[in-house]
Amino acid sequence: MISFLDFEKPIAELEARIAELRATADGSDLDIDSEIGKLEKKSAGMLAATYAKLTPWQKTQVARHPQRPHMVDYLRLIFTDFVPLAGDRTYGEDAAIIGGLATLDGRKVMLIGHEKGHDTPSRIKHNFGSAKPEGYRKAIRLMQMASKFGLPVVTLVDTAGAFPGIEAEERGQAEAIARSTEACLALEVPMVAAILGEGGSGGAVAIAAANKVLMLEHSIYSVISPEGASSILWRTSDKAADAATAMKVTAQDLLALKVIDAIVPEPTGGAHRDPATTARSLADALGRELSTLAAYTPAEIVRQREDRFLAIGSL
Repeated sequence: MISFLDFEKPIAELEARIAELRATADGSDLDIDSEIGKLEKKSAGMLAATYAKLTPWQKTQVARHPQRPHMVDYLRLIFTDFVPLAGDRTYGEDAAIIGGLATLDGRKVMLIGHEKGHDTPSRIKHNFGSAKPEGYRKAIRLMQMASKFGLPVVTLVDTAGAFPGIEAEERGQAEAIARSTEACLALEVPMVAAILGEGGSGGAVAIAAANKVLMLEHSIYSVISPEGASSILWRTSDKAADAATAMKVTAQDLLALKVIDAIVPEPTGGAHRDPATTARSLADALGRELSTLAAYTPAEIVRQREDRFLAIGSL
């Protein structure tokens, strides 16, 4: 069953009516297929119309949808031969960032990404996708390994931000994020990042300073959450919708600003309604970018990445 968001209430009511009609007709002689067909067509139309004009705040809600596919879902749907690699060789393992060797449509890659979890136990295990220093140090280790063996790096970003707890600060959270960002920029192999849901602050940038940055159609990418910006600017979280609009967090805004390079389309109603189709679109987009970058020399790879980020803001 799909969980409906607040702005989808009219669609939810119509879907409930369709379910009631199906239950009424089940096991009876009533023929209401034509009526159900009309309602399904109306529901599909409402869904398409609603998602064609989502506000930045509504896109934020979609990006955080509890059923939205996460890294482990895309790992299962489009990657094969995954060999997980754990630990930062300094402190320990951080399940908020998953990494390892994988194959994408026949191409060997180093895959690194945030995992939020889908239920309470898995969310606790993965710390809701908020990594600690050891997570970023693990990412650095895997990027260096990829560079040593000439493997392109693919990162899947989905985090509200790095973990802000005391223990993370004690272990050097800011330094780990900075070092991870530095490692991305210094890589001599192609690197492509994709924002799956939320791309929050330095916790996202630390594994997203890539040659090419993609965003799923209804994902968001920002230096702070809309609620956080609202609390700072208006001294209340009630202005989160206004903050989301002002910060231009959507893929469409960021493509226009040249912060990202491409938008990966989602099925009507969001990735959570058809994860398999979304995954295939993502795989195709990643493959195209990796094929283009494969023609670059190591020096050109580094220079292209450097030029890309230095150009941001110079519209």
